[in-house]
Amino acid sequence: MTMKIKTIKLTFITLSFSLISISQEITLYEQFNGRYDFIAIGNTLNLIENGAFSDCNILTESDASLELQANQTLEAAFLYWAGSGSGDFSVRLNSIEVSAERTFSFTYQSKIFFGGFKNVTEIVQTNMNGNYLLSDLEQIDISEDYCSTGTNFAGWTLLVIYKDDNVQLNQLNVYDGLQAVPQDISIELDNINVINNQGAKIGFIAWEGDSSLAVNETLKMNGTLLSNPPLNPETNAFNGTNSFTGQTDLFNMDIDVYDIQNSVNSGDTSALIQLTSGQDLVMVNSIITVLNSELPDATISLSEQIQSTCINRSIEIDYTVSNFESTAEVPMGTPIAFYINNNLLGQAQTNQDIEINSQVTGVVNFEIDQNYNQNFEITAVVDDLGNGSGILNEIDENNNSYSLEVNDIFSNTNPGFDCPIEPSQGLSPNGDGINDVFHINGLYDIYIDHSIKIYNRYGAVVFKGNNSNKWDGTSNIGNMSGLLPVGTYFYSLRLNNDDDEKISGWVYLNY
Repeated sequence: MTMKIKTIKLTFITLSFSLISISQEITLYEQFNGRYDFIAIGNTLNLIENGAFSDCNILTESDASLELQANQTLEAAFLYWAGSGSGDFSVRLNSIEVSAERTFSFTYQSKIFFGGFKNVTEIVQTNMNGNYLLSDLEQIDISEDYCSTGTNFAGWTLLVIYKDDNVQLNQLNVYDGLQAVPQDISIELDNINVINNQGAKIGFIAWEGDSSLAVNETLKMNGTLLSNPPLNPETNAFNGTNSFTGQTDLFNMDIDVYDIQNSVNSGDTSALIQLTSGQDLVMVNSIITVLNSELPDATISLSEQIQSTCINRSIEIDYTVSNFESTAEVPMGTPIAFYINNNLLGQAQTNQDIEINSQVTGVVNFEIDQNYNQNFEITAVVDDLGNGSGILNEIDENNNSYSLEVNDIFSNTNPGFDCPIEPSQGLSPNGDGINDVFHINGLYDIYIDHSIKIYNRYGAVVFKGNNSNKWDGTSNIGNMSGLLPVGTYFYSLRLNNDDDEKISGWVYLNY
């Protein structure tokens, strides 16, 4: 048997729900960061191990038992099932109908093999420990093409992710697809974060591996042969076993776990898996890695409501720094940079440690240069020294920024705009540059459509003004034009239109 060499690169992309096609590369399905580990149960539907002259009949159901410990809390449960033929994507788990939300397919020497996937977390949360029966897996091809070549099979696996406060902080990745040997596969794991190799392990869910076939069969990680004797010797990795239960009769399927402490090193950011087979058809459906990864993951967000003032061009920004999906705290003093239209505006830093799955809030105030009009973009970047570099090694280095479009920030139409109207109560137009015009703080050049009337103590209008015509102690009404006498005057102010409420008060004129 010969087969074109397949190269699989595990890129961190979530698989979409797709229709069946000719094989799928194995890619990251989901990642868990924290005190997580996994267990897997399942069973074959084959009566005996495949062979050219063996019984080709296949069951439609089989069961397995789940036993989580008291300190293990269910986080997620994923059901995989597979078989020979074009596929049966509707089965039952404990009598509950399950339809595949994603499907896989592999074609080898004109024979089709299928796989199905369903997130069954809700079902397992309801049942928890106990027996699980997969049934109604019926459309399995046991025709002569499959039977005579010993490639007729069916089986299922329930992958359970759990949280346990007694385990170390890990990054647990679940990859899936459907790729196969013979001849060989190279699987490159990118973007891993190995803090130390203590407790590092890798798991495989695979189909159709025969225990009696071991021609040039090897499984390596970073050049080191993986084995788990006596279940999985170096020369026969996929041989119908379950590492969790010690079973050796999972005909034509494998649920295997390997210690990889000697295969990875602290600081590793990638790893290479190599699988070879000279005869045995092995289809890898899922790979699970558990690596110690005590790393923070700082993210930042900004309040959509930015406060401003008409007294000057200052703004107030509320921000939140979070540390979700992490395996270590974000330390106090982590730098934060704020940019305006990609130019550094100012800086801050976290004022306390941020625990795993926690967040803290903060406030910054900045003066906006006159070169920026009322519309600009504010970008906040956590773990940024103001030059694009940081001080943290994080789980995700690409989620540290948050941008916000700011429009009409210094306009009274902005709901966050704080512009109190504070008229002076004195006017002394004597040319000394102090109170030479009626000063109304927060009015001019802000409420540009305002109108004002000045009345004398008899109620007669002596002045009408607007944003460009401020009262300077004179009258502009008919024959009363010129300087007005010392005394108390009254004003009536409308801000932007005739519908605005009047603002009124008094002012004393003196020279």
